[in-house]
Amino acid sequence: MKALWRGQVIADSDATIEIDRYTYFPRQSVRMELLRATAKTASDRQCPHGVQFYDVGHGQKSSLRNAWSYEAPGDAMKQVDHWIGFWEEVEVQSG
Repeated sequence: MKALWRGQVIADSDATIEIDRYTYFPRQSVRMELLRATAKTASDRQCPHGVQFYDVGHGQKSSLRNAWSYEAPGDAMKQVDHWIGFWEEVEVQSG
């Protein structure tokens, strides 16, 4: 699986996990230099899995909060502990 942002591969792995229609990538397969942790909102702090959102890209061309990771997952999400999920402007595709 690959995650693409504006035509650029930002994650590539054969070891992804799909949960609730979202694909999670192992952190080591993600170009973390392209992600920047965002400040947590009140809603983020209420998440039982300790969600951390990331902006994808840098500066004015960034896609806001289009990646996330569970930093303290409960049992339901334990298998993707610190893995990265993508949505909205990030396209996830096979191959």
